[in-house]
Amino acid sequence: MVAFLGMGLLGSNFVRAMIKKGAQVNVWNRTASKAKALEQYGAKAFENIADAVKDAGVIHVTLKDDDTVNEVLEMIKPALKTGATIIDHTTTSANGAIERTKYWKELGFTYLHAPVFMGPQNALESTGYMLVSGDQEVIRKWQQELAKMTGKVINFGEEEGRAAAMKLIGNSFLVAFTAGIVDALALGKAQNVPVSDIATLFDSWNPAAMLPARLQRVSGGKYDNPSWELSMARKDTQLFMNAADAAGVNLVVIPSIAKQMDKWIEKGFGNSDWTIIGKDVAG
Repeated sequence: MVAFLGMGLLGSNFVRAMIKKGAQVNVWNRTASKAKALEQYGAKAFENIADAVKDAGVIHVTLKDDDTVNEVLEMIKPALKTGATIIDHTTTSANGAIERTKYWKELGFTYLHAPVFMGPQNALESTGYMLVSGDQEVIRKWQQELAKMTGKVINFGEEEGRAAAMKLIGNSFLVAFTAGIVDALALGKAQNVPVSDIATLFDSWNPAAMLPARLQRVSGGKYDNPSWELSMARKDTQLFMNAADAAGVNLVVIPSIAKQMDKWIEKGFGNSDWTIIGKDVAG
């Protein structure tokens, strides 16, 4: 018997996929109607969270944050079966994942933090990426079942909390990447360039393909053989801002990047590769 707590878009589709694969799933959500809606697919909904977990050997969790996870897990503690396993897919802090792993182990239970890179449709289709780290015996025990949920499980080794840290790093890149798209669209608007032309550019020229090489360039610590000098990159950055200002359009991230560039130019690195702006975090 499986219990699943948290019937948001991700959790509810995880449950639907589990049921399609033949699992019996108890579900609970603070707003009971969201759990009740899963009964049409074969789930068994409970208004009392203790009843939802008392017969479950494994409890999956998809909630909001550290505080919510801690609160909900304390609610189920008196009802847990001996030796039950808690698998938490919530995006949380690394310290929170470490503390929960230790806390529940001391109580005789297994807690495994397994955040995901996937949207609701991925959860329904069992495609995407799940991250794990920590006790490798626990991971070996559950890896096959977790892979059924998401397609690929990435194991980041024995360090507790590393999976949580990697999820935050990935999400930070997604936020910055999306903000970069917003700025590109803003610059297009400022110059009367339609979105269709921007799409045509990126259909042919895919900067995402540069990511592995760019990561190596930024983190490598060598900036004395420039492919794009910082002073020239800063000149272009000013052109972005000038065009946006002239059209009364706001840029989200470019002004902050310009300030970082100015800092390194003032230090005398104008002729270095522009990726020197990452020097403080390289290595």
